[in-house]
Amino acid sequence: MKPILTFDIETIPDVAGLRRLHSLDPALSDAEVAELAFQQRRAQNGTDFLPLHLQRIAVISCALRVGKDFRVWSLAEPEQGEGEIIQRFFDGIEKFTPQIISWNGGGFDLPVLHYRGLIHGVVAPRYWDLGDGDYADSRDFKWNNYISRYHTRHLDLMDLLAMYQPRASAPLDDLAKLIGFPGKLGMDGSKVWEAWQSGKIAEIRDYCETDVVNTYLVATRFRLMRGELSRIEYDSEITFLRTELGKLGKPHWSEFLAAWQ
Repeated sequence: MKPILTFDIETIPDVAGLRRLHSLDPALSDAEVAELAFQQRRAQNGTDFLPLHLQRIAVISCALRVGKDFRVWSLAEPEQGEGEIIQRFFDGIEKFTPQIISWNGGGFDLPVLHYRGLIHGVVAPRYWDLGDGDYADSRDFKWNNYISRYHTRHLDLMDLLAMYQPRASAPLDDLAKLIGFPGKLGMDGSKVWEAWQSGKIAEIRDYCETDVVNTYLVATRFRLMRGELSRIEYDSEITFLRTELGKLGKPHWSEFLAAWQ
């Protein structure tokens, strides 16, 4: 079985960057700096969603299926700074060359990782290989790489299922619940900045981890649909995932399993 890495990020406003770009009064609090940026965005286009290069990564959660193992973990502040978080994520791609799977990763997660990685001087040669790298299998990347929208080395499952039509896209939470998976539990992306300001960093990490497992579960159902897994293999994988999550023993996984129909 080829390694499969499902990933998701959670972001907060890049307060330091906003201060630098707009020469703001140092006396302003982080909350006030962010609110000024939100007000400016609302005046421009009616939403307070900040440009991607001004989204600071607080958490990257990953689910890795390789061999007989399934692991879920997070790279997160405050244990690591943003640059280290991003570098370690790309180091994992360097090590395993997995298929990476996301939900809207092409529209959000990866562009944010690109901009923020560039700011921090992150090095990611395997990820950026387009068939001209120094790896033994580099030529294969000309036809299937992480960057092309229509290749599967990075599979943006939301984008593919919508036939690359934004108006046809579905929320992960809705689709997961319709299939019978748990969906989101207690938080969504719009609440992350509020939770961060309240010091609820662990809750953000837990939410991101459950989101990434929802993505892996939906991707597993997609593998059944496209014939990559037989029905027996699919059922076996779902049973395996339930068992592995049950071993983790943390409250958010107990809640996740309880919500799983």
